[in-house]
Amino acid sequence: MKLEEFTEKCGFEVVNKGSGDIELTKVFCCDLLSFAMSRNPAGSVWVTVMGNVNTIAVAVLTEGGCIVIAEGAQLDEAAFEKAKQQDVTVLKTDLPVFEAALAAHNLIS
Repeated sequence: MKLEEFTEKCGFEVVNKGSGDIELTKVFCCDLLSFAMSRNPAGSVWVTVMGNVNTIAVAVLTEGGCIVIAEGAQLDEAAFEKAKQQDVTVLKTDLPVFEAALAAHNLIS
């Protein structure tokens, strides 16, 4: 599923809309950035509660499809600015990580 279609259908709030031509391949859940740096698959929907600038950097480095900030966590201002600069799609939801990931998985599968 293309990122643009995902953002329209997922029900998550769009914090920053990046490029919509990315093909989403799978869902990845992780809050440990060093672990995510080595394991986040390209084209993933990355579900996390980490809303800082390093999260954006890891998403860019790993060529992730988008970031979903779960559990009602917020993207801080520096991360928001970096997401805009780097063209990273960031979504948010109040759902717990597992439920957000399951919803994303069900949508892209």
